Amino acid sequence: MNLDRHPDDPSGDHILLATSNRGKAEEFLALLPPGVEVVTLADLGLPSPPEDGETLQANAVIKALAGGTSGLLTVADDSGLEVDALGGAPGVHSARYAGTTVSDAANREKLLHQMRHLPPERRTARFRCVVALAGPTGLIATAEGRLDGTIAFAERGERGFGYDSIFQLPDGRTLAELPLDDKNRISHRGHAYRLALPVLGACLRAGLPKGIGR
Repeated sequence: MNLDRHPDDPSGDHILLATSNRGKAEEFLALLPPGVEVVTLADLGLPSPPEDGETLQANAVIKALAGGTSGLLTVADDSGLEVDALGGAPGVHSARYAGTTVSDAANREKLLHQMRHLPPERRTARFRCVVALAGPTGLIATAEGRLDGTIAFAERGERGFGYDSIFQLPDGRTLAELPLDDKNRISHRGHAYRLALPVLGACLRAGLPKGIGR
């Protein structure tokens, strides 16, 4: 992230990305046009808000509104993996599927174990992502993207994060086997952010935004 200028310096556009996930930050940065400065909650010394919403949209909005109190245009997202054979789980609990203090690897291991006896036709799944934009006076907009696929029988690939190495695309590759540019072109998060980018650009051109209904 280019942090050569302080967020209070008006000479450049600054966006707060309300995440502590490095993988998400890298994917977001790859989608932005040149000249936009991005800071994170950690850069500003702000805590991450509790993600206690019952839906992906609720969590994305919680994070965006919390970041908006900084005075910066804030972008936040929440994403989840929905597996049909598990009734849509892990869903909104994807990041904490194996417990509140465990790793991505533990989440993948639990999911693969639960699905170990299921045949290919019963391994359908999708990623969903909701992006929320907010400013100092409230929520501006949300956007959603999705990506359909299946759960692989074993991990493959060294790229990505989260469940990428077990999420298999129709061509047989997992998301973790794709270069970042290819992943951003098709992914749920890339789709959601591309839908949000025109609104984001309009907000930057207009200066700090006003929230919905304000």
